[in-house]
Amino acid sequence: QVQVVESGGGLVQPGGSLRLSCAASGSISGLYTMYWYRQAPGEQREFVAYITSGGYPNYADSVKGRFTISRAGAKNTVYLQMNSLTPEGSAVYYCKIIHNWGQGTRVTVSS
Repeated sequence: QVQVVESGGGLVQPGGSLRLSCAASGSISGLYTMYWYRQAPGEQREFVAYITSGGYPNYADSVKGRFTISRAGAKNTVYLQMNSLTPEGSAVYYCKIIHNWGQGTRVTVSS
């Protein structure tokens, strides 16, 4: 069994920053590509970013240049640094490893 736990969400003003964390544990052997997705109210879940086991990142066009995904060394722990947030960034952010999802962490961008 695999546990995926996100944290770091909250309320931030437009233009502000937040750092999300995600840790995967349990029945996992080795490093895996880890993903961030987000889902805004009434919208479908959408891809945000991923980082491979070797540390290679990839981003959705909508966040490129503002968000940075990184991982904590030889661990299935990843971070999402979100800068220059806009109200369109308000969503529940989910982390995924293999086919396992976390419960999500809510980000609200509002003045």
